[in-house]
This record gives sequence, C-alpha cells and structure tokens, in this order.
Amino acid sequence: MTDAPLPEKLVGALSSGLKVLRYLAKSPNPVGVTRIAKDLELNASTCFNLLKTLVHERLVTFEESTKTYSMGLGLVELAKGSLEKASYVRMMRPHLQELATRHNITTTLWQVSRDDRVVLVDLAESGSTLRVHMSIGQRLPMYIAALGRCMAAHSGLTTMEIRRKISELRWEDGPSFETYMSEVEQVRQLGYAVDHGNYVRGVITVSSPILDSQGRPLMAVSAVGFSTQFSQNSLQALCEDLRERCREATLAVSGGIVQKLWGN
Repeated sequence: MTDAPLPEKLVGALSSGLKVLRYLAKSPNPVGVTRIAKDLELNASTCFNLLKTLVHERLVTFEESTKTYSMGLGLVELAKGSLEKASYVRMMRPHLQELATRHNITTTLWQVSRDDRVVLVDLAESGSTLRVHMSIGQRLPMYIAALGRCMAAHSGLTTMEIRRKISELRWEDGPSFETYMSEVEQVRQLGYAVDHGNYVRGVITVSSPILDSQGRPLMAVSAVGFSTQFSQNSLQALCEDLRERCREATLAVSGGIVQKLWGN
C-alpha cells in the first residue's frame, strides 16, 4: 500500500490543529496551552486560537479551574461510523476522572447488557481514603437505583411493564411504586436521578443517561458517595455537572440526532 500523495499546498492551520488533537490524544492528563505550544513548537497565540476553535467545535474540552485542555466527545460524533462501544468508554474516561476529583466521589460508567442488566465497564475514584469500592464487570438489574430510574425514563415501557420489572428488585429501603414513577418522570425533565439510600442505606447515587440515536439508553454515568459527605448545594452541583457531561455524550454518540434533551 503506497502513501497518499502530498497535496500541492498544505493548509497550515488545519495541519496545526490536527497536531494539537494528536498531542492531546496521547497525553494521559489535561494540558495547559503553554505546554502544548512549547512541545509542538507553535506560536503561543496561534496555539491558543487553535484550542479555542477546537473547544467551540466540541473536539476539545477546557477545564476552567485548571486552565487545561483534553480530548472532547465531539470526536465520537465525527468517527461514529467506525467506533465500537469500547471507544465510547475510552472517550468518557477523562470525564469520569474529572467528576471524581472535583466532587470527591466514585464515578462509574454502566453499559446496557442483555437480560435487563447493566454492566460496569469503567470507573474513576477520588483520592479520598473513605470511598465506595466497586469492580469492573459488576452487573446490576437495569431498573434499580438511580441509574434504573434513568433507564426506565427512556425505555419506552408502559407503566404496567415498569411495575412488573421493579417488583422483582431487591432494595435495602426501596421506594413505593408511585415515588419511583414520579422520579422517573423527573429524569425526563431534569436529565438525572438521585437515589437517597434506597438501594444501599447511607449511600447517595446520582445518575444520568447517555442515549443513542433513537433516544434509548445506551449507557449511564453514576456518581456514588456517602450521604454524610453531601450538602444540598454540593449535591445539586454534582447533579448538574453529571447531567451536562452526559448531555454532551448523548449529542456525540447520537450523531447530533438527539437534540432536545431534558426540557431544553
């Protein structure tokens, strides 16, 4: 196989932008503009403008608190035709870690499996010595806990079908069916669900779904922490942060088809 011939004239800005993307793809951690410009031997102002453009196009994400850049989920949309679900997992990895570090919790990525189950395909932990431990490959019933409300909200099932499925679930302090369905409806409006110790006493779980091009659940991201570590404000901040990342992921994996999300 021969190499493709060089074009008569290279577009410098495009080449430089692709160099930045390749650099970020190889970087294990978010990187600042000064470091990127130095390593790639780019003019600092030019590098900054390239990064701003890439952020605007959702190919790169900017972390305001650390002034650093990392790969964005918009790349999934561009490469959707050739990506497998494992690639979605890799693209979500930096977002899981940022959520875990920022909110001092454990974040988990769940993928829909067969037989009304979900499987844990990735996780990130904070540096806290006291944290909820989970294992890759762990399986859960699809409609349990906070992620279960998210799955039910976009399942297309009737109320009677949902009642039948959750009647088989085992909770430590399960909600009534009326409460469960009310929280399912909140997912459709707000984009996230919160489990206040229903599944495991003393543990709060926040979840938001990632939807495919038909608007059905493909994955869900869950954040898990102990009830005592949350204030009302910190819990709300976590809910909103998680929802926005899953909204972005949904736009990416659906190829932009799922536009109207969660009341917006």
